[in-house]
Amino acid sequence: MTYRAAPGHYETMQYRNAGRSGLKLPVISLGLWQNFGGARDYPSAFEMLGAAFDAGITHFDLANNYGPPPGSAEELFGQVMARDFKPYRDELIISSKAGYQMWDGPYGEWGSRKNLIASADQSLKRLGLDYVDVFYSHRFDPKTPLEETMGALATLVAQGKTLYVGISNYPEAETRAAHAILKDLGVPCILHQPSYSILNRWIEDDKTVDACGELGIGMIAFSPLAQGVLSGKYNGGDTAGARGTSNNPFLKADRIKPETLDAVGKLGAIARARGQSLPQMALAWVLRRPELTSALIGIRTLGQLQDNLGALNNLSFAPEEIAAIEAATTHGMTPGHPRWW
Repeated sequence: MTYRAAPGHYETMQYRNAGRSGLKLPVISLGLWQNFGGARDYPSAFEMLGAAFDAGITHFDLANNYGPPPGSAEELFGQVMARDFKPYRDELIISSKAGYQMWDGPYGEWGSRKNLIASADQSLKRLGLDYVDVFYSHRFDPKTPLEETMGALATLVAQGKTLYVGISNYPEAETRAAHAILKDLGVPCILHQPSYSILNRWIEDDKTVDACGELGIGMIAFSPLAQGVLSGKYNGGDTAGARGTSNNPFLKADRIKPETLDAVGKLGAIARARGQSLPQMALAWVLRRPELTSALIGIRTLGQLQDNLGALNNLSFAPEEIAAIEAATTHGMTPGHPRWW
C-alpha cells in the first residue's frame, strides 16, 4: 500500500527557525538514537515514522553510530525513505553526525577530516540519499585542530553532501571557536545539539546556551526527558522496556539517585496541576527558552509519540510554575555538572 501523508499534517505543529538561518524545524523532532536499531523491523519503524510525519514532525535525526548495532538506524531509516518517504524528500529534514566510535582503528572516531568525510559517505550509502540536510561534528576532538574539523564540514557543504552544518556536545569556548572558523569559511554553524533537560542543565552553567543565543546558533536538545527518568516510570515501577533496565551504557535504573526520584515526584505534581503529563511539561520546559529551536524525542511506542505531542497544547509557564520547578530540583544538583545519575 502506497503511503500518503495525512491531510493537514502541518496544521498542528509549530516551527521555529534554526538560529539566524532560514531553516525551520518542528519544535518536536524525532531522534533515532536507541529505539530504531537492529531490534526493530521495517513495519514497526514505518508505523512510528509515518505517524510522526503525519503529525507534522519533519525532522528526523540520526548519527552514523546509532543502533544498536552501529549503522542500523540509518539503514532502517533508509528503507522507510526508499519505500514510503521518497515522494516527500523535499519536505523532510534529515540529519546525521560523526565523531563517536564507528569502526576499528585510529580513523573510526573523533574529528579528523579522514573520519568526517568517510563517515558522511558511509551514512549517505546507508540512508540511500544524495545529501543530508544537516551534518554535525558529534563531539569536540581535543587532539585534532578545530580548523581541520570545521574545514571538513565546510568541504561536505561544497561537495553537496549536506546543506547545513552543526556541532553537538561542544562546550562554550569550543562553540565560539567553531562558529568563528566556519564563519571565515563562509559556512554558517546553524545548530548546536546538546543534552538538556530539567535534570541536566550543563549548557546553562557552562554558558553554552548564552553563546548560541549571542551568535545566532539554534539549539536542539537531545534527552529532554533525561532518557526516560522524566517520564516518571522509575518512580512508579512500570519499567518494562525502559532504557535503564536494558543494556544502555548511559543509564542504569539502580544508579538513579533517591533525590532524583524525589524531585521527579514533585515535578509530576506540578505537571498535573498544569493539566499535563510529566513528559509534556519536561518538553515544554526545554522549549521555554528562545535559544531552543527544537526538542528531540525518542519513542518506543505510538502512545509515547502522542503523549509527547501533547506538549504543544501548553508551552508557556507562569512565573510561579518556574519557581516551583526550581524548588523541586534544587536539592542534589551538582554545580558545574548537573546530572542526576
